[in-house]
Amino acid sequence: MPEPSAADAAASTTRRFPDGFTWGTATAAHQIEGGNWNNDWWAFEHTPGSGVVEPSGDACDSWHRWADDADIVQALGLDNYRFSLEWSRIEPEDGEWSIAALDHYARLCDGLRDRGIDPVVTFHHFTNPRWLSDRGGWEAADTAARFAAFCERAAAHLGPDRIARACTINEPNIVAFCGWVLGVFPPGRTDLELAQQVGANFVDAHRQAVQAIRAAAPWVPVGLTLSMQEWTPVGDTDDDLAAARAQIESGRGLMEDVFLAATDGDDFVGVLTASGCRWGRGGMLGPEDGVDQLVMGYEYWPQALETTIRRAWELTGGRVPIVVTENGIGTDDDDQRIRYTRTALEGVLACLASGIDVRGYTYWSLLDNFEWAFGYGPRFGLVDVDRTTFTRTPKPSAAWFGSVARANALDDVATGA
Repeated sequence: MPEPSAADAAASTTRRFPDGFTWGTATAAHQIEGGNWNNDWWAFEHTPGSGVVEPSGDACDSWHRWADDADIVQALGLDNYRFSLEWSRIEPEDGEWSIAALDHYARLCDGLRDRGIDPVVTFHHFTNPRWLSDRGGWEAADTAARFAAFCERAAAHLGPDRIARACTINEPNIVAFCGWVLGVFPPGRTDLELAQQVGANFVDAHRQAVQAIRAAAPWVPVGLTLSMQEWTPVGDTDDDLAAARAQIESGRGLMEDVFLAATDGDDFVGVLTASGCRWGRGGMLGPEDGVDQLVMGYEYWPQALETTIRRAWELTGGRVPIVVTENGIGTDDDDQRIRYTRTALEGVLACLASGIDVRGYTYWSLLDNFEWAFGYGPRFGLVDVDRTTFTRTPKPSAAWFGSVARANALDDVATGA
């Protein structure tokens, strides 16, 4: 019989999370606000041949209905809400600042605080102002300094009394890979060498942003959020496996390691995980036979969260605490969502039992929202959003997740203890 996994061992001994462990859910501005016409994603959505299945349009109208969203987070018993600032609203033209937009995000932070919810603020979640893209976007080396200036202005306006935790850049590796290798994000290029330069510019931007946010909002914890996967070598022979492992090491070096190295000295590293991927001698393989495939094409593999937390901890030398800043799946089967999240959380417990400093867990996403090139097809949300009325309807998974958060334990929910 196979040996029990670390997650199984942890689940059999303890299912409680440590005191002070944080529970939250997340969104991103362009995916929920609506009407963000002044950024590169809106332009990309409306470009013939981009591959985006539908435009974002009104999204979830959360620019106007943010209080409804905050009420739901409060009702679920979560202690934090991660959202992003829309740079194109705050700096609609180069050097022109919108006090009204900054005040909007200040009201959002205050509204969360009033409800007992910590605002976790992401300063860049995929979108750039059109003026920035017109002058080269992340291909231009001086974009890092321009981003740092934006972070300083926004952090100073919101201040340390509002921001509970600051995430500089969301998934820079995904932006670089999807925008400059796969061509499915703006600017839609397919140039690996250029993608590596973009990645280097993101690293520079993160380091400058950390300094800028710390200067403008002292004592606010600051970190990077990184998309990670469980990478599995596949092969029929030792030579095939060796070749697959070489592919993995090369890929992880570009997609993960260079960014993890940039987190030294940060207050946390945010780990974002949805699934795993299989690699053979010739590159990435499709999903394994017999494993469920989700609507976005990847495997149902909640075990990936434990693997990626362990790898982030190892590569940062155990010097940087871990926060799970996104974890979830797009599915129409809400029972599957609950099963997925339970297994993922068992992996978190296993990591904690191993002495890894995991500070919190964030489910992606609060709302069914605009899932970039996939449009509104994938449903990641704990809450359904009617596409015509914008009525919010929490799903059974929302009640389940809220009960886990309030109990700070899986046991209390699973066994009724």
